[in-house]
Amino acid sequence: MRRTALLASAALLVGLLPLAAAGTVAAADDPAPVPVDRFEGEVPFATQPAEGIFTWGGDADDPPTLALTARSEAPEGDKVLSGDYDISGYGGFTHDFAAGLPAHDWSASKGIRFWWDGRNNAKKISFEIKDGGANGEASELWTTSFTDDFTGWKQIEIPFTDFVYRTDYQPVGGIDQVLGLTQMWGYALTLPVGVQGRFAMDDVELYGKADQSLRASVTTDSAVYPVKEGAAATVRLSVATTGSAPLDEPVTVAYEGAGGTAESGKDYAPVKGEVTFPAGTVSGTSRTIRVSTLKDRSAEAAETIPLKLTVTGAKAPAETPQVVIDAHGLPYLDPKLPVKKRVADLLSRMSLEEKAGQMTQAERGAVGAGGDIASYDLGSLLSGGGSTPTPNTPAAWAKMIDGYQLRTQATRYQIPLIYGVDAVHGHNNLTGATIMPHNIGIGATRDPGLAEKAGAVTAAEVRATGIPWDFAPCLCVTRDERWGRSYESFGEDPALVKSMETVIQGLQGARDGSDLKDDDKVLATAKHFVGDGGTEYGSSTTGSYTIDQGVTKVTRQQLEAVHLAPYQTAVDRGIGTVMPSYSSLDILGDGQGPVKMHARADMINGVLKGRMGFDGFVISDWNAIDQLPGDYASHVRTSVNAGVDMMMVPYSYKDFRTTLVGEANAGRVSAKRIDDAVSRILTQKFRLGLFEKPYADTSGAAKIGSTAHRSVARQAAAESQVLLKNSAGVLPLKKSQKVYVAGSNADDLGNQTGGWTITWQGSSGKITDGTTILEGMKRAGGDVTYSKDASAPTGGYDVGVVVVGETPYAEGVGDVGNGNDLELTAADKAAVDKVCAAMKCAVLIVSGRPQLIGDRLGDIDALVASWLPGTEGDGVADVLYGKRAFTGQLPVTWPKSETQLPINVGDTAYDPQFPYGWGLTTLTKVPEGGSATLKALALLAAAADRTGSDRVGRSAVAKARLLVQQKLSSGLTPATSKPFADADHLLLTGHYAEAVNKLTQAYRVA
Repeated sequence: MRRTALLASAALLVGLLPLAAAGTVAAADDPAPVPVDRFEGEVPFATQPAEGIFTWGGDADDPPTLALTARSEAPEGDKVLSGDYDISGYGGFTHDFAAGLPAHDWSASKGIRFWWDGRNNAKKISFEIKDGGANGEASELWTTSFTDDFTGWKQIEIPFTDFVYRTDYQPVGGIDQVLGLTQMWGYALTLPVGVQGRFAMDDVELYGKADQSLRASVTTDSAVYPVKEGAAATVRLSVATTGSAPLDEPVTVAYEGAGGTAESGKDYAPVKGEVTFPAGTVSGTSRTIRVSTLKDRSAEAAETIPLKLTVTGAKAPAETPQVVIDAHGLPYLDPKLPVKKRVADLLSRMSLEEKAGQMTQAERGAVGAGGDIASYDLGSLLSGGGSTPTPNTPAAWAKMIDGYQLRTQATRYQIPLIYGVDAVHGHNNLTGATIMPHNIGIGATRDPGLAEKAGAVTAAEVRATGIPWDFAPCLCVTRDERWGRSYESFGEDPALVKSMETVIQGLQGARDGSDLKDDDKVLATAKHFVGDGGTEYGSSTTGSYTIDQGVTKVTRQQLEAVHLAPYQTAVDRGIGTVMPSYSSLDILGDGQGPVKMHARADMINGVLKGRMGFDGFVISDWNAIDQLPGDYASHVRTSVNAGVDMMMVPYSYKDFRTTLVGEANAGRVSAKRIDDAVSRILTQKFRLGLFEKPYADTSGAAKIGSTAHRSVARQAAAESQVLLKNSAGVLPLKKSQKVYVAGSNADDLGNQTGGWTITWQGSSGKITDGTTILEGMKRAGGDVTYSKDASAPTGGYDVGVVVVGETPYAEGVGDVGNGNDLELTAADKAAVDKVCAAMKCAVLIVSGRPQLIGDRLGDIDALVASWLPGTEGDGVADVLYGKRAFTGQLPVTWPKSETQLPINVGDTAYDPQFPYGWGLTTLTKVPEGGSATLKALALLAAAADRTGSDRVGRSAVAKARLLVQQKLSSGLTPATSKPFADADHLLLTGHYAEAVNKLTQAYRVA
C-alpha cells in the first residue's frame, strides 16, 4: 500500500491500530491516530527517489541489518521492523518519503509515537524528523532522544515540542529553523555506539491534537541586549506557531526585571508589565518591551538585568533574555593606553574562574546557542574541519560568530572571544572561497613573494567572515612521505620552510602586530611545535595511524638544525600563536625517552618562550592533552605548567575549566603561571582590536572568491607545477593539437583540492567553486577530448594528457600503511598504459606526496608533479599550454621505491628517482658554454658571497642549475643526484659559490 494511500485512509485504519499503552488515556476529543509505518511490507527497503527504509553508517561495518520479522506478540499486525547492530562510529536507519510525492502535513497532531522492544541497556537512541526542503535528504533536521531503560514492548510518545534543531549537522543548511510540520519528509533513528545489540520497533504513527500551548511559542530577538549606561534596550517578543496558523487563543507574556547584578531603581528604571497577543494574531507578530538604564558617575564592570518572562498559552523562550549595562570608565577599555597597561588592569580585576575561562577553547558544535560562553567565561571558540554554519556562506559565518561574540557581553568584563579556524590553504571550510595549493605546492614555487600573497588572500577572506585567528602555517619539515600530513609541509629542507615563512606577513602584516586590527589580517599560528614532520614510521600509538602523532628520535644537533630552525624564523617574524604537536620528542642521549610535546616544559617554556623570546600564546592541538599519561587533573596541570596557555578542549571545556580551577586552588598550578597565560591571550585580543570591534567587519566579503583573489591562486597553481621529464619537448602543448585527456583526477575538483577542503578529510567531486584541470584546458582553447577511464578510442590524437594521483585525506588517516600506499590505483595505471601506448603522452600526478612511477617512466614522454593545486585548474592549464613557463622545483625528494623512505637531501646514501630541487623548465633559454660557463658563474657566485649580494648570487646559481639540469635530464645517477640536491639547499642558505661548485661536480660526473 502506498504511503499516500495510507495517509488518505487513516480513518479506515483506526480499527487496525493497537490500544493506547498501559497507563495512557486518550483525550475524548483526540483525533484518530494517523499511521506512518506499520512494517507489514507496505513500505519497501529502498532509497530515494523511491519511498523506502534504508540504513547508513560511518563505515562499511556501521549500518545495521534490517528485516521485517513475523512476531506473535507484535503490537500491531503480524510483523515488526527488527535488526542487528554493532556500531563503532555512527549508524542507523531512515524512512524517507518518495521525493516525487507531496510532503506530508503533520501540523494537526500533537506528536509522533511508536512501539519499541526494550533491551534495558540504558542507551540513548536519537530520533530525528525531517522538516521542509526539497526532500528527505535536503530537509531541515530536528532531533530528540529516548532512553532504552525498560524491557519488552513500550510505546514511546514524543510531542513535537520535544524536538530541537540540530546544530551539529544540517544537509543543506537551515531553511528557516522553524519546525513548521507542514512539509514532513520522514524520520530517522541513530542507534547506540559501542554496544552489540538487536532492536525491534513497530507501528509508527502520529497522535493527539496539537493544542495551542504545544504548537505556539514566544521567542525573543536576542538572548543578550547590551546598552551603554543611561540608554534604553528594546526587547522584541514574537509569537510563532507550527504551520504558521493564527492563534486560536490569546497568549500573554508577563515580564519583570528580576535578579542579576544591576539594581532596580539605581541602575535601571523598574520594569514590570504584561503583553498580550489576542486570538487570531498572525504567526510572526511582534511586541516590544523597553528597559531604561540610569546613568551615574562611577566606573563599573558590566551589570545584568535578567528579564523574567511568564508565558501563558504558548511555550516560553528557551532562555531568559538579559539586558546588560556595558562596562565603562575602566582603564582596560581605553584604546589610548598601551596594550601592556590595558592587560595589567584587566588581569588585576579578574577572578580565578574568569582567568581559567580565558584559557579554555571550545568547539562551536559543543556550545549550541552559546549560553555556556558567558556561564563559563570562555575565551575562545573554534571550527574544526567541516564545522560550519548552515548555510555555509560568508554571511552565515559572520552572523554565527557575531552571535557568539554577543554572548560575551553578558560577562563582567565583556572580554571578546577569539575565534579560530584551520584555514590551511585558503578559507578552506567555506564553500566558494579561494583555495590555494597546499603548502607542498607553495614550497615547489620557490617564490617567497607569492607565498606572502597567498597568505594575504587567505587572511582577507577569513577575516571578512568574522574570524580573526588562523591555525596556520604548518612549519613542519617533512622527512618521510609516508606521513599523512606531508602536503601540509613546504618541504623536507628547513631552509626551504624558512624561506616560505613570508606567509606569516601575508597573514598578520607587520612583524610588530600593528596590522592585526585591520579588516584583512588575522593572527597566525606556527604549528606543530616541534618535530612533527620527523616521526618514525611505525611509532604512532593513535588508532590505526602508522606515523602521524608518533615519535621523533633525533640528536640535539638534528633537532636544532632541522626542526627548530623554522620556529626561530617565525618568532622573528612576530608569529602570534604557536601550537604544539601531538607527537612525542625523543632527544637521543638526554635520558628522558619519548615525551609528548604538550608535556615538554623544556621545549615550550625553555626553548620557545625562553631562548627564542616568543611573546605570543601557545594553543594546544585538538584534545591533545588527553594523550598525556595519568588522570585528567595531571593532564591539565602538566600541560599548563609546560607552557600551554590555551587548551583546545572541544567538547570537554567544562571539565577543563573546573579542573584547572581546582589545580590552581590546590597550588599545583601557580597563580603566576595562570597570569602569564592569560596576559599572553589578552595581549593578542587587544592587538586584534577585538575590544573595540568584536563583531565581524564584512566589508571585504565581496572579495571572497573574487577574480583578483583567484588570480593569485591561479599563479600559485601554475608556479607549483614541477616538470620532471619532458622528452622531445612534448610540453608545452599547442592549441592546434588534438589532445586526448584521461585519468581520475582530470575533472575532479575535490581530488584536486585534497584534504582540509570544506570538510576535515576532504572528498571527491564538485565540493566547492572552482575550475578542474580539464575545464582549464578547455578554457585555454585546447582541442580536447575527455575519457576518464581511457575507454574511448585513442586513434587520431596528437598527444595524450593523463591526470592521475590520490584521493583526499588528512592527518593520520592518510598515513601509508593505514589503508594507503604510494602506488597509483589500478585504474590510473591502466589509463596511463593505454594512452601512453597509443600516442605521445604527458602524465600529471595530482597528489600530496610523490607517487611511485618508475616502472612506467620509460613509456611516459612528459611527467609533471602537479601536487594539490587548489580550485584554480586554469593555472595548471597555463603551463600545459605555455602561457606560463614551468618553473617549479621539487620541495621533497622523489623516491624510486617505498623501501628507500625516508630519503632526504643531505643523506649520505642518495639515489632518488628525482632529486630534491629538480624541475625542468620551458620557454626559458638555457645558458650555453658548458664547463667554461660554469667556471664563470662560480667566480660570480664567489664575488656575491664576499659582497653579500643575494640577488647576484641567486642569479648565478639559477643559471648554473639550468645548464646542469639540461645535461642530467637524460639520466640521473647517485653521483649526480646528490650534489644537485645539495646545491639547492646551499642556494637557500646563501652559500652561492658552494652551490655552483656542487652543480659543477654533478655536471662533470654526468
